[in-house]
Amino acid sequence: MNDDLVSFRRKVITGDVAGPHLLVLGGVHGDEFESMPAIRRLMKRLQAADLRGRVSFIPVVNEAAYWRGQRTGEDGLDLARTCPGRADGSITERIAHAISAEIRAADFLIDLHGGGIIMRFLPTVGYVLHPDPQILDMQRRMATAFNLPIVWGTTPYLDGRTLSVARDALIPSIYAEWMGAGECDPAGVEAYVEGCLGVMGELDMIDREPTPSRIEHVVEDQRDHAGHIQINYPAPFDGFFESHVELEQPISTGDTIGVVTDHLGDREEAVASTQSGIVLCLRVFSRVREGDCLGAVLELPDSAGK
Repeated sequence: MNDDLVSFRRKVITGDVAGPHLLVLGGVHGDEFESMPAIRRLMKRLQAADLRGRVSFIPVVNEAAYWRGQRTGEDGLDLARTCPGRADGSITERIAHAISAEIRAADFLIDLHGGGIIMRFLPTVGYVLHPDPQILDMQRRMATAFNLPIVWGTTPYLDGRTLSVARDALIPSIYAEWMGAGECDPAGVEAYVEGCLGVMGELDMIDREPTPSRIEHVVEDQRDHAGHIQINYPAPFDGFFESHVELEQPISTGDTIGVVTDHLGDREEAVASTQSGIVLCLRVFSRVREGDCLGAVLELPDSAGK
């Protein structure tokens, strides 16, 4: 990738039998690591003789961010808020423009994410609640086949994302999240490999026996901004964040998520949950700027987990 022309390092595996085109993306954010080795394993494991259709793999979409070791490139733009981008824009806008073209050329999309350096995120597979019932049904099937503990459908009206490009192009798509905290969790890598193979099996691109379900919660939330993690529980001022909860912990309205303190401890402010459910993701990077997301709560249906 150079400053003028965006191209992606990829591998395309074309099966011996015709079938759909699946696009698998990793590294949309430069500090989300499980996706990258998972895709490399898939590239080695998948054989043309066993495949019906074509799979395009891009392990690191956002190399500008990856080489900085950060979520974003040097322009500070979030690639997952910048699609469809601009061909003549900043580096992130150009990457967004190029990856949007890749998405439109596919029949199905899997976009693999993670908590990155600053967050830890419960293993989750998500999709938008697409207004087209056939696409929504396919996305539900894909998410179920990916087989992570949390299946989460959210508002289709958030723009700037890979999934919003797919939404507009009528391409069934899912994304996944796994832990984070700057680490590459081997269990997450394996779960992503198995999840992608599960989706390929569901799409009849490979022969694959169903595996035991790991799904614990299925939640669909049509509310505005559902799925927009970064707006949840903003830090009230620049300072130091100490969490008072743990990932997956049950939480009720009014419970303290954590406390933000200034350097001398003269100013201290607790951030309370406005929801009941479980802690879906939690900030693990203690330095905060005003407005930084401190965590998110997943509200569960009354019957979930019973």
